[in-house]
Parts: sequence; C-alpha cells; structure tokens
Amino acid sequence: MKIDNSIAAVVTGGASGLGRATAEALAAAGVKVAIFDINAELGEEVAKAIGGVFCNVNIMDEASVVAGFDKARAANGQERITVHCAMASRRGKTLAWDKEAGGYKRLSTEDYEFGVLGILVASYRIASLSAEGMATLDPMEDGERGCITLTASVAAQDGQIGQVTYGSAKAGVNGLVLPMARDLSDLGIRVNSIMPGIFHTPLLGRLPENVLASLNASVPFPKRLGKPEEFASLAMELARNTYFNGQCIRLDGAIRMAPR
Repeated sequence: MKIDNSIAAVVTGGASGLGRATAEALAAAGVKVAIFDINAELGEEVAKAIGGVFCNVNIMDEASVVAGFDKARAANGQERITVHCAMASRRGKTLAWDKEAGGYKRLSTEDYEFGVLGILVASYRIASLSAEGMATLDPMEDGERGCITLTASVAAQDGQIGQVTYGSAKAGVNGLVLPMARDLSDLGIRVNSIMPGIFHTPLLGRLPENVLASLNASVPFPKRLGKPEEFASLAMELARNTYFNGQCIRLDGAIRMAPR
C-alpha cells in the first residue's frame, strides 16, 4: 500500500505507548489518523499534536466502538489502515495461596472472562468492524482494500506465571490472524499481528531503575527494552508491504520469557 495523504487510519490505544508511536509515524507520513482511546485528555492532546481526530472509545463496548468508527470516517473518510493496540485485562494465577483463608484461591471465571473480552473479543470487534468498512472501498494495486494489524504479545508463546489470562487471550489474537486473513482475502483486506516483547512504555517507565536494568539485561540483543518507535516502524512496514498477510511476527530482541 502506498502511504500518503490519500490514506486514513485508525489506531486504538493511540493516546500513549505503542499506539501513540504508531499514530505519530502514520501522521508523519501524511496519513489522516483517528485515535481511539478511553483517556480523553491525553487522546485529545495527541490528536491535536499530529493533526488527527480523537474518538473517545471503550473497546469493550460495541456501541462505543461503532460510534468511534462513525466519527473517524466522518472526519477522515473510510480507513484503509487499522492498528489495534488497546486492551484490558487482569492478572492472577490459576490458583494462588491465600494466607488469610489458609488455602488456595482460584482466579475467578469472571476475572478470566474480563481479560478475554478486553483482549481477544475486542480484537475481533475492532478488526471485523474495520473490515466491514474497508470492504466498501475501491480496490487499489493488487486489489488491496485495507490492512489490519493486531497486537498480540510474546506472552502468546511464552506465557509466564500469573499470565494465564493475558497469555491465552493474546494467543487467541494470533489465532484470529490466519482464518480472518483467509476470510477477507477475496476482498483484498490483509490481517497480521505483532508480538512485542518488553517495550519501554509509560507503564514500565514507572519501574525502579534496578528493575529496568534487570529487564534490559534479560534481552539477548540489543540489551535494552524495545522502543515504541520500533513497534511503529514494523506496523508501517506491514501496511506498506502488501505481501505481508496472515503473519504473526515477534518483535523482541530474541528474548524468550522464563516461567517467572
């Protein structure tokens, strides 16, 4: 896909971290960007800085997402690029010792379901609603109409202790990629996922220096956390290179996560 000012994009989670870096990279290439985020203050700030539009969207609510797409399309036109970075989840081991109860406490089905809804179901929701809009576009070179990039995680393959929800839901995101790419192949809509390793996002930036140093040392090469711009660079390449389709790509400095 040729990336220029004729293209519109939607980036979820675009107010911070990986999503913000992606929104900034797309805007720098001339793309008309709509940011979906639940953080209205930061989302408005980033959208203003990149000349984009902010849509206050809760990815776990269908009506909110539909309204977000309506607003984005009214402002920028139908998106040809969607990068989904937003998520919601809860941590917890399948069974964890409860000192007060003197026994093991199970991660509740409700907590597990919350993560599946916030990661896997939300990914399907964003991707399928975007694809529905992309299907109305005229095809470009090779018959392409659009490109959807989902965000999985290395935890999809290397889930650690306490990541039963996160790891399995992110594995589900990878599981969406190939069948959805095949479902949409006749329409010229591509689907891929990125599996980031440990990235220097605002959340990790709040960790103590000694913890950050340990995380840096755990990466084989380069011995540092990933930069959000590096995620954005791959998201841009996935949009540009039409032969990327049905792929789940690790971006992790060759790290393989230990059990804990």
